[in-house]
Amino acid sequence: MPFSDPGPNKAILQQARSALEQGEVVAYPTETVWGLGCDPDSDKGLEHVLALKTRPADKGLILIADSVFRCEPWLEGLDPLLRARFAAPAEVPTTWLVPDNGRAHSLVRGRFTSVAIRISTHPVAAALCAALGKPLVSTSANRAGELPCSSASDVRKIFGDRVMVIDGALGGYDRPSRIRDLMTGDILRD
Repeated sequence: MPFSDPGPNKAILQQARSALEQGEVVAYPTETVWGLGCDPDSDKGLEHVLALKTRPADKGLILIADSVFRCEPWLEGLDPLLRARFAAPAEVPTTWLVPDNGRAHSLVRGRFTSVAIRISTHPVAAALCAALGKPLVSTSANRAGELPCSSASDVRKIFGDRVMVIDGALGGYDRPSRIRDLMTGDILRD
């Protein structure tokens, strides 16, 4: 699906990268809903995301990346056929449950033995991943049990100045990403 949003400018990306590297949380549009993100290796950032959402740590978090290349540390050791399945273009935004090879932070993985990873084609989300130089935690911008935010103003109303908001338009899909098990190909959420 083509996006008309050109993505954030270089100064905004540098500010976002700095915030992420310091364990802060950013909010940004994705293909489906507004997301909250942090560095997937930052204890401070992960704890901040979970606190903002009032989300239990055992539920785990999704990672997004702008390319398969950026996911390599999480894909290391996978069978080539499974890598090909992960890398194949998807008709809708698809999050894959990838067996954890030991790379995923325990707060990203939660109680699971897999890590949820999606390649994002949204210009804002993809630019943030490129600026950080690795995947980004991406969870819907909402408190647990509430509907995801559908605009920057919704995010600001709920989270105020506790997050850096990167303006942009949603990607046009009206529901969260599809979730599939990489090992079996089964669709767990459509």
